[in-house]
Amino acid sequence: MHVHVLRTVGRILTLSLVAFVPIAALAQAAPAASGASNQYASKWDIFAGYSYLAPHGTVDVPQSNGTATPYSYDAVNVGAILSAARYFNQNVGVQVEASEHEWGVQVKGSNIGSHGNDDGFVTIGGGLIARFPTGSITPFLHALVDAEQINGPDYNPYKWGPGLTVGGGMDYETPWLNHHLAIRIFQADYEYMHADFGTSVSPPGGRANIDAARLSAGIVVHIGALAPPPSVTLACTASPTAVFPGEPITVTAAAGNLNPKDNVIYSWTGNGVTGNSTTATVNTSDLAPGSYSVQGAVKEGKKGKEGLKPWESATCSASFTVKEFEPPTISCSANPTTIQPGGTSTITSQAVSPQNRPLTYSYTATAGTVTGSGTTAEFSSAGAPTGAVGITCNVSDDKGHSASAQTTLTIVAPPPPPQPHTQALCSLAFSTDKRRPTRVDNEAKACLDQVALDLKQQADAKAVIVGNSDDKEKAIEAREQKRAEHNKHVKVENFAAQRAVNAKDYLVTEQGIDPSRISVDTGTADEQSAQDYLVPAGASFSSDIQGTTPVDESTVKPQTRKPLPERHHAHHKPSPAQPQQ
Repeated sequence: MHVHVLRTVGRILTLSLVAFVPIAALAQAAPAASGASNQYASKWDIFAGYSYLAPHGTVDVPQSNGTATPYSYDAVNVGAILSAARYFNQNVGVQVEASEHEWGVQVKGSNIGSHGNDDGFVTIGGGLIARFPTGSITPFLHALVDAEQINGPDYNPYKWGPGLTVGGGMDYETPWLNHHLAIRIFQADYEYMHADFGTSVSPPGGRANIDAARLSAGIVVHIGALAPPPSVTLACTASPTAVFPGEPITVTAAAGNLNPKDNVIYSWTGNGVTGNSTTATVNTSDLAPGSYSVQGAVKEGKKGKEGLKPWESATCSASFTVKEFEPPTISCSANPTTIQPGGTSTITSQAVSPQNRPLTYSYTATAGTVTGSGTTAEFSSAGAPTGAVGITCNVSDDKGHSASAQTTLTIVAPPPPPQPHTQALCSLAFSTDKRRPTRVDNEAKACLDQVALDLKQQADAKAVIVGNSDDKEKAIEAREQKRAEHNKHVKVENFAAQRAVNAKDYLVTEQGIDPSRISVDTGTADEQSAQDYLVPAGASFSSDIQGTTPVDESTVKPQTRKPLPERHHAHHKPSPAQPQQ
């Protein structure tokens, strides 16, 4: 039933596809646009797609009784559109456009269709178009003057008339076909169409003034470019840039903006240069000292036609210098760099002659003496004062060229003797005598006898005894201190301090050690013990041992070591806080 419309739409789509084939080929052959659309503006834009038309208007058709009956148009869902735009710059161009919208089949000599009688609209127009590329989105506006072929709503025959199209849309630029294919997301147009069907009753006459809305979407192919492709570039570098006669030089060319489909030819010119690719070599054997340059060139294009277009060729230049023979260079070092008076140090020279000439070495020093004439020599500090000493290493070749380098070493006085430190001696355990936990027993005496011996052997040394108590004793002491706040007769026993004082008392009374040489402190360890320390002359106990507290010996007195009294009530347990006998 839709033979005519399908035939018409088919014609447009066929034309679109036929046009698209060479367009795609041209797009592939055109320089690749690898950036945003506003950076690579096309010269031609070809659009093909689907179109929907919503006409709004009526035709007053004359009737045989002398009256006129109004007939209105309906929307047309089946349509095709094709346009071509030629741009003069990035934004402004001219456009031609054709579209057809039909519902049904036209019977020759009539306007009878399968979906009503307002069956067909054909628009052909031309005018101006403006686009605004912004990255991957390109909005556009256009205004066209049209020739319209319009079918009437009451079996009116097709008539041509004038028209006007104003609208715009938006294209999405894709990377396909090297950025030459875009999708027209939408095109929205207002169309004004006019047709005069005449005044006859048969076929139906009347005048039509139609306001129509047209919506379209499809694909856009970009052809050509408003600017020529980027020119080929060429940069040359020489390595090394300075040589002695006979040393080779490599020159490298780096070309840019080359078309991977084209053939590329490199060439080189200059003194002693050979090569026909991206690299060339320079033979400097016959070149006198001085400055030189090498010229490189690149051409691209179809084989046999390279460089015919201005942007298909480029040149570059790289400079280098042939130098005079150079004097030797030398470095100088001392090992060790710090010695004591009378000590020695090895002096080492590392010299290089660029032309491998024979070398002779010599040495001088601001103090002391240096002996040797090779790459190593010996510095002696005998007779030299302490402080920095400068040493000069000299080298000369057989051409009279010379060089020197300096190094320094320091003569320092012997270091002072090491600082003495506190030494930990034996420790005393008080956990075996439950009834007299602060008593110095025989085992403790053996330890203290050794402490006394150390003090007698080192007459300028002192001793420090640090007493400790366990957590249970600390708790007892805390309770007694709390009771003493309310009862001054309560005796508070400091187990840690008592142990230290009792140990000192043994050293003083039994071993005859001067009490001024013994200090007593308390520690924080959770144990019933006392630790003995020997403090040599010059050592600082408070710096070496942290966390102890001196004992106030005016409040903690030594306890007499009496034997335990005989127990008459064995079933009674002694108080853990019972004072020592």
